[in-house]
Amino acid sequence: MTEMLLADDPAAGGRPRHVVVQDFARSELFDRIFKEGMELVEETASYLDGDGRRESRLLSRSAALAYAAESMKLTTRLMQIASWLLVQRAVREGDMTPQTACEPRYRLTERKPEIEPTHGDLPIALIEYLVRAEKLHDRTIYLDRRMYLDAPAEEPENPVLSQMGRLEAAFRV
Repeated sequence: MTEMLLADDPAAGGRPRHVVVQDFARSELFDRIFKEGMELVEETASYLDGDGRRESRLLSRSAALAYAAESMKLTTRLMQIASWLLVQRAVREGDMTPQTACEPRYRLTERKPEIEPTHGDLPIALIEYLVRAEKLHDRTIYLDRRMYLDAPAEEPENPVLSQMGRLEAAFRV
């Protein structure tokens, strides 16, 4: 199994951020999370358009409003994840440079963790999709932060050469 090396891992050797991004896009880890994410998007859309719609009609007014709010949050979260995954795939396929993928506009946004659904009478299937989306979002946020925010922006400076440069500058007076 190919494992991705992250820039703050000792094995990464201080690799530039764009190299880390390119390596992730080509990894088996990316393949697995991409497949899982796209399958969850499809399953959720199918549920919301089919069984979910029928189940929501049987709910009380307050539960139906909570269902609508939760399904909107779910859809938004899944679209954010899908967008992030599609950026990584664009890097993999050469449609986007790793440097472009590093731009802040492609970062996932933090979210407020949900403790419980907003209404106790929501269908269990919706709650299960919410939980799965939360877990996937947490994993993609972790990867996003490790690859794009924790990774060094440039090659680390050689401390010996840096010190020698300072000494030369000091004695050229």
